[in-house]
Amino acid sequence: MSSWKKAGKVGQKTHRERHQPEARRHLGLLEKKKDYVARAKDFQEKQATIKLLRKRALNKNPDEFHFHMINSKLENGVHKEKKQAEHTPEQIKLMETQDIKYIAYRKHLESRKINKLQSELHMIDTANETKNQHIFFVDNNEEMKNFDLAKKLDTHPALLSRRINRPRMSQLSKMKLPELDEKAMAKLQQKNHMSYTELAKRLDRERELTIVQQKLEMRTALKDQKITKPKCIKPGTKVSAPIYKWKYERKR
Repeated sequence: MSSWKKAGKVGQKTHRERHQPEARRHLGLLEKKKDYVARAKDFQEKQATIKLLRKRALNKNPDEFHFHMINSKLENGVHKEKKQAEHTPEQIKLMETQDIKYIAYRKHLESRKINKLQSELHMIDTANETKNQHIFFVDNNEEMKNFDLAKKLDTHPALLSRRINRPRMSQLSKMKLPELDEKAMAKLQQKNHMSYTELAKRLDRERELTIVQQKLEMRTALKDQKITKPKCIKPGTKVSAPIYKWKYERKR
């Protein structure tokens, strides 16, 4: 039976929806029945809502009390909710203390990682970029013309550009150095560069955490001072915390 249903649809004509006539093409697409149904349903829902609101407005008692009257206020013709206190002063103080402790903890972690990176890198690569002079004294002009720097320093000519870790020829003969190709050398240089980049980022992060910790501590100190207000010496910026000066008080 199912095969007959499929075969019966072979010769049927494909019915297409009527398109917009050429003279009315400037009006856009021709509205189909499903478009009209959706538009009519939306219109009826809006009319029902307006009717319900009009009925509620007619039946409203102007003397009736509602809690929203005291929990909201009118600003520029718009109703806005009043902000209610979600926490007690003790809870707020505890949360601020926890924030300072967390910032101090993150700063401690960054300091440990920075110390570890600095101990591994030693910051010795900058020594090769430092411009300095090494003066050698000779006896005569002939010795100056035949002066051999590698022979004078007793090292390999390839190591003359290095200012640190420059072994002598006797030390090189005793060392067993692995053979490294250009790819391995490039990989080592990339790893070294990534380590220095990470160190620079962690130093910046530690500096930011220090500034945030100082600002939080200063904010807590200002809240504790309820009687005497300190004098602002320097306002806070993006790179520094504010500086205040308190009046000296003798403690009993």
